[in-house]
Amino acid sequence: MLYLHDVWVNWFEGEENGYNVCHFHEWRKDDGVELLDQVPLLKIDSLLFNYIENDLSELPQQLLNDIYQKAYLRKNHERTQLDYCFVVSDGVGILAVDTIGYNIPIRKSRLIPRQEQLVFEMLENQETCAYNFNDPSSLKDFHILSPAPGLMRGLTRKERQLKQLLFMAMDQLHSSQNAAEVRYWLTEWSPEKYEQIQQLSFEDVWEQLYEETKYGWSPKHYSFCENLIKGQTFFEKLWEMEHGPKVN
Repeated sequence: MLYLHDVWVNWFEGEENGYNVCHFHEWRKDDGVELLDQVPLLKIDSLLFNYIENDLSELPQQLLNDIYQKAYLRKNHERTQLDYCFVVSDGVGILAVDTIGYNIPIRKSRLIPRQEQLVFEMLENQETCAYNFNDPSSLKDFHILSPAPGLMRGLTRKERQLKQLLFMAMDQLHSSQNAAEVRYWLTEWSPEKYEQIQQLSFEDVWEQLYEETKYGWSPKHYSFCENLIKGQTFFEKLWEMEHGPKVN
């Protein structure tokens, strides 16, 4: 068993999509970074790595057995044993995982660049560990509240957070089933289509709004999101967490 020592981790909890597990250059000063005194390191195949990185499904039992109680957290000069904590790599991506005692990858973190380089060097001539698991990733159902990776590609951490906020507000808009309201917002997005929009059904307007807003992130998306959440306390709080207080 290989081990890493003195590993800084920045846990992202309950993230089923790897794009929300931020790389080191997107870590923030107020993130709760921790230090792993010791953590087992495994080389796995790309299929299993993708399954762990982009899902919250059960980990292979044999993997859990192999790394059981072999990791330690260091805090205030004390070492705390962790039941199921490990680092995995397929030779391309690297991920730290802590199940907090469960059998699913609840907490995930990237590593700092120096540690990533060390992982690649340590695993260069290592055999891949083979684990049996049921891979449901081909059946994974991406939707507006769990967007496909392609819709988040190339965005910064802040842009991803605001885009997910936009999608949450749009999902709520859809659940209202209010045709007039959805027409209003599509007209806000595409004012030149006003007359055409008035002739469309609720579902057609909704589909058009989603199709036109789901790609990329631009100043237009930004102001649209800001207007859409106005007056909705929960969404405004999420906006402030990402962006600072709104200016009315």
